[in-house]
Amino acid sequence: MPGDVAGEAAELLQQLIRNACVNNGTAESGHERRSAEVLRDVLEGPGLDLEVHEPTPGRASLVARLEGRRRDAPSLALLGHTDVVPANGEDWRHDPFGGELIDGEVWGRGAVDMLNLTASMAVAVRHLADEGFRPPGDVVFIGVADEEALGTHGAAWLTEHLRDAVGVDYLITEAGGFPMAGEGGIRLPVITGEKGVFWCTLTVRGTPGHASQPLRTDNALVKAAEVVRRLAEHQPPADIHETWRTFISGLGLPDDYTTALLDADRIGAFCDELPFLGLARQAHACTHTTVAPTIVHGGTKVNVIPDRVQLDLDIRTLPGWDRPEVEQMLDDALGDLAPDVGIEWHSEDLASISPTETPLWSALERVAQRSYPGARCVPFLTVGATDARFFRRLGTVSYGFGLFSEQLTFEQYAAMFHGIDERVDVASLGLSAQLWDGLVRESLE
Repeated sequence: MPGDVAGEAAELLQQLIRNACVNNGTAESGHERRSAEVLRDVLEGPGLDLEVHEPTPGRASLVARLEGRRRDAPSLALLGHTDVVPANGEDWRHDPFGGELIDGEVWGRGAVDMLNLTASMAVAVRHLADEGFRPPGDVVFIGVADEEALGTHGAAWLTEHLRDAVGVDYLITEAGGFPMAGEGGIRLPVITGEKGVFWCTLTVRGTPGHASQPLRTDNALVKAAEVVRRLAEHQPPADIHETWRTFISGLGLPDDYTTALLDADRIGAFCDELPFLGLARQAHACTHTTVAPTIVHGGTKVNVIPDRVQLDLDIRTLPGWDRPEVEQMLDDALGDLAPDVGIEWHSEDLASISPTETPLWSALERVAQRSYPGARCVPFLTVGATDARFFRRLGTVSYGFGLFSEQLTFEQYAAMFHGIDERVDVASLGLSAQLWDGLVRESLE
């Protein structure tokens, strides 16, 4: 690839950040059409067939196809999203939508989630087309909308309505690929699966009354506070599932870490005491179904005892959990308050996992070793949702990967993901672009 591919990816990343395609969960947000147009400008030219799909005004996704030489050869998709979560600029050292290049790093919301990979994918595909390269099977780049709000206007719509256009045998999306040093060399986590997503709203019921007489009132807000406390204290048991066991066993961690992280009876206390906060949070979330109260609405007037309070919950489930198991967990946590709490479900996505014994897995490891000689890939279950789940439902083997330089540590990455001062080094953009180029050239048969 050209030597300045990292610079090209950095410039495109800056544009995508400045487009500020902020997804707050409403149909009117996102405005990903801006970035779809930027990507179309980058990708237009000989060798690529481009389509833009906009199921909801402003919520546009771009699909670019590099046609393969053979119809019977496996097809591959590089899937990057163009929307980002909100950012409060008051908390950042630099403008979260400035896309500034500072000391070799591009700053801004989306720099690691996942505009960095989206930009490097687009640049790599454009260079392959300029070269006239034709892979054995089709290669599809998808710059998709609405990933940050469960994909309704993006991947969910595309896989439901345009299966022939986006259906492939193999797919790569976010994230993975941060080098982790351990005994025996570098390990590169590959996201092979993700937890389920059960978003819901709890309605805590009470009885209205005059707030000047609070004694023995049925105050829904007071009751809701107790609901939150009970949810926060409730801890489902740890599950040392096979993906977690394979991941930890393959990292080459010190024996005392490995033993504790693979012991269902010890891992909770170990995470509570672990000084590495990013690792502690990941380890706990990877081995537990979790509940996080995130939004509260309630009350009508300052002098009225509230009769309704709504609590939004973000519940992430391990493999094997479905709605009945989640409802039982909530009943167990709420105890005698359960009859006073109603539940409205917004999402019921089950956990999904792809196998590792595939040609794509072997190709990823071979190509990654060009940047990290001797490195081994290890499977990982991500605790967040990605658009890979929609493609797994189609039978597509789907992984999350990229490549990062050793400048970006796992602790830094975890803190920046949906956090503040998000940034990525230009060297990482170059590594990812080289990864996509090498992967497209590899045989997946």
